[in-house]
Amino acid sequence: MALAVLSQPRFRAGKLLMTADVNDLVQRGVFNPGPYLQRHLDGDWGDLCDDDRRQNDAALKSGEDRLFSSYQVTSDLKIWIITEWDRSVTTLLLPSEY
Repeated sequence: MALAVLSQPRFRAGKLLMTADVNDLVQRGVFNPGPYLQRHLDGDWGDLCDDDRRQNDAALKSGEDRLFSSYQVTSDLKIWIITEWDRSVTTLLLPSEY
């Protein structure tokens, strides 16, 4: 499934991947990853504590660490998005799959 990115991202996503469980949610129409991927690429880290946000902001400047976002989609669904330190891969996954 192709994911469209609407605005100019703050960093490149690299290859986009999703785990089998996330893909199943997408295929069943339970989850639309587009808005959450856009938020991640815009530097909106979602539901993180201030320390984790600062760590992401520092990693964004240095390019030496991965970027992590967490989004509470519904009361029963949380999605994590991780972009590797070299910005070669961005993965959407469920916390239980980490």
